[in-house]
Amino acid sequence: MPRRATRRFLPRKTKHRILKGIICVRTSFRNTIVTVTDTQGQAVSWSSAGACGFKGTKRRSPFAAQIATENVVDTLVNQGLLKEAEVLVSGTGPGRETAVRAIYQSGIKIKNIHDVTSMPHNGCRPPKRRRV
Repeated sequence: MPRRATRRFLPRKTKHRILKGIICVRTSFRNTIVTVTDTQGQAVSWSSAGACGFKGTKRRSPFAAQIATENVVDTLVNQGLLKEAEVLVSGTGPGRETAVRAIYQSGIKIKNIHDVTSMPHNGCRPPKRRRV
């Protein structure tokens, strides 16, 4: 019986060089998605906790958010593509601070950090309360 081959996550090659970029961190209660774009908003690289191999409830942990952030940022730093970045954090999940801390430890100069979580200004009526 042949052995199953395990999948390896190799660093991605990017097509164009960027020295300044925007790192978008979207945290929900189930997953964390990190996207690196150039200054015009074109996506260069991305990663998520689910794509890094975390499944189920482990996907929502701060450790999964840290691994997803390191996965996408270290790829760009090792290729010498990203030196300075602006960080946009969206959502209320558990991986917010951990993702920003992982970006800071990677050596990228953080220009500023924005919280772009959308909050209603008494707009639409929220759905009825969940009863468990």
